[in-house]
Amino acid sequence: MPQHEFMPSLHNKVVVITGASSGIGKALAERALALGAKVAACGRNLAKLQATLPQSDNLLTFAADVAQEADCEAFMAAVLSRFGGIDVLINNAGISMRALFEDTELKVLKELMDINFWGTVYCTKYAMPAIRQSRGIVVGVSSIAGYRGLPGRTGYSASKFAMQGFLEALRTEQLQSGVHVMWVSPGFTASNIRNVARSKDGTIQGETPLEESKLMSADTCAGIILDGVVKRKRTIVMTGQGKLVVWLNKLVPGLADNMIYNHFLKEPNSPLQKKS
Repeated sequence: MPQHEFMPSLHNKVVVITGASSGIGKALAERALALGAKVAACGRNLAKLQATLPQSDNLLTFAADVAQEADCEAFMAAVLSRFGGIDVLINNAGISMRALFEDTELKVLKELMDINFWGTVYCTKYAMPAIRQSRGIVVGVSSIAGYRGLPGRTGYSASKFAMQGFLEALRTEQLQSGVHVMWVSPGFTASNIRNVARSKDGTIQGETPLEESKLMSADTCAGIILDGVVKRKRTIVMTGQGKLVVWLNKLVPGLADNMIYNHFLKEPNSPLQKKS
């Protein structure tokens, strides 16, 4: 399939999704199954994954920690054994953080890089032979933090910048192969990512600074992502706020600095408040 052509549908396509136990990953798996795809979903807790997703002959669930290279290799091997190929890989697994860099233990930044960046690299590496054969698609679920560094989230921003740089380079390498590479940047989406975000010492925060009920739903976000997959879009930046941040950062970065600072200063229990 030439790179400029669209995928007619996901029916009977093999869609691999990491971090599918909750949030966007769970919604992606449910929607892909509803569209007739064969879905392989991984998560660190197999029992939770199996209890979360609908039972289906078209579903493979697999216990994998994407920070572990061996787990990613085993996951892709299981997918190939069950379904015989891979058409779409969605690198969704990720964690966040909230703490000032000067207060944060370095192990926290390493954990975010291991999951958000290296998890994408490992899974993509072991899926690539099958994706090249199918002329399929590699997707990275990134963030506005992949375009614009966010205060109190240095490790998260770094991991998403790294993911996008990796995928952009890979996309360019694969221009003549028929393999498509894209990354998507949801705005603030109702999910569990903020509740399990790491604090300065790596413990789970267990709370969210946002009103989750007012955010884009994970199901809506998943629908936008899968539509982009079918249409083989290059990138997707969701929400007007997200698009504004990306463009302001390109055109007037100094103004963006102040706007971003003031925005995050106002969030409940902001780490920036001790510096203001």
